[in-house]
Amino acid sequence: QVQLVESGGGLVQAGGSLRLSCAASARIFSTSMGWFRQAPGKEREFVAGITWSGATTYDGDSVKGRFTISRDNAKNTVSLQMTSLKPEDTAVYFCAAGGGVSPLRVAVRTDEYNYWGQGTQVTVSS
Repeated sequence: QVQLVESGGGLVQAGGSLRLSCAASARIFSTSMGWFRQAPGKEREFVAGITWSGATTYDGDSVKGRFTISRDNAKNTVSLQMTSLKPEDTAVYFCAAGGGVSPLRVAVRTDEYNYWGQGTQVTVSS
């Protein structure tokens, strides 16, 4: 069983930046890693994903141009650099791994991922 541990959440003012990190307990080959978020009363939403090689990334429409995902396979980590944060970005952010079956396509659905972290709270004040 692979365990994922997120870090880096917190409280930030609108317009600020945060960097989330996720460490996996083992390497999961040829699959996507991603970030999702869930605000109170809302469904879990895809934020960003990255293929095994890191050559392909995909960002959700609400974060395009503001968030950047990256991964380091040597360290079994995935990170999310968030800039120009808005109050509507407030949510619990979840790291996901083991996504999809193709090493060439970013998995974007929650049911495509096999492993999940516990989540880290991000709060953006106006």
